[in-house]
Amino acid sequence: MKKRAPDAIDLLDADHLEVHGLFQSYRELVRTRAPALQRRALAEEICMELTIHAKVEEELFYPAVREALQDDELLDEAEGAHGSQRELVAQILATAAEDELYDARVAVLSDYVERHVRNEREQVFNRALAARLDLQSLARAISVRKEELRAVSDALREDALASALA
Repeated sequence: MKKRAPDAIDLLDADHLEVHGLFQSYRELVRTRAPALQRRALAEEICMELTIHAKVEEELFYPAVREALQDDELLDEAEGAHGSQRELVAQILATAAEDELYDARVAVLSDYVERHVRNEREQVFNRALAARLDLQSLARAISVRKEELRAVSDALREDALASALA
């Protein structure tokens, strides 16, 4: 029996699980009082993963779901959550890991992302599945775009920091 290729929702949910694991690792670094440099490196990885994930959702997934569902309110809410997430990411990237609020900011981002993921799974993903979108071709487009974004992660980091200063 041939295993089906992951669809768009599978890919996006895999991102959610990966970031959840990264946040767990970060909490462990805080618990064990790991050096600031080590915490900073992991926090930056989390921020980049979230930035890339949000970009592919906003550029590819949300527009396709918006068109299929004709439900602007649902997608406006999801995109609004990304705006708040971007602000938190920018604050983390603009703060020194030695700052007394650094770990708290990462914890707030973690809580925020967990709520967003839960809402996205319950609302957006279920409705997207029911809409009979071509989730396979969307998955291929998402994979290609993620690779493009990984290739320019330094530019993405600069964009994220710029939004902190805007």
